[in-house]
Amino acid sequence: METSRREFLRQLSLACGSVLFIPACAGYDSPWRFFSEKEARTVIAFAGQIIPADQDAGATDANVVNFIDKQLIGPYTRFQEEYRKGISAIENSAQKLFQKAFYELDRDNQTGFMEQMEAGKLPEEFWTEVNQRSFFNLVLDHSMQGFYGSPRHGGNKNYVSYKMMRLDYPHVLGQNRYESKCATAKLMEL
Repeated sequence: METSRREFLRQLSLACGSVLFIPACAGYDSPWRFFSEKEARTVIAFAGQIIPADQDAGATDANVVNFIDKQLIGPYTRFQEEYRKGISAIENSAQKLFQKAFYELDRDNQTGFMEQMEAGKLPEEFWTEVNQRSFFNLVLDHSMQGFYGSPRHGGNKNYVSYKMMRLDYPHVLGQNRYESKCATAKLMEL
């Protein structure tokens, strides 16, 4: 049976693609792209303190950690080193102050820890390579972006922040269309 050149190339590309793809997937069981499991737990706990769940969903429900993790291998690659050093400094500080990982602390201790961090009052010995106040603000900004941004970027899972604010889901990604100019004018008055 004679095979056409096009069919031969199709089969060859499938075979080569499979050979290249399988080793990359073998043994890979982490859901994270950038974070280690412990780093992800720290970011989950930190973001959960910034946007806690109450009657509405919080950062954990919105999968903010997925947003940050995804962005750190994309548009936020410039922050990778700062995240590695900052998370390490958080964990070293928590170990010194509480003999526990940050994500193992109860909510009150996490809150107190973060207040000290925001004020720049954590043990300086662990914060020589990254500024604790700057890192606090960076994670704060990224948590807010992950919570309030479009789900297509990895956060705001199931549009939880849109539901909380009672916003319509955008029908076209990147746009929110209104019925008339009157509706827009009424929104501006609010």
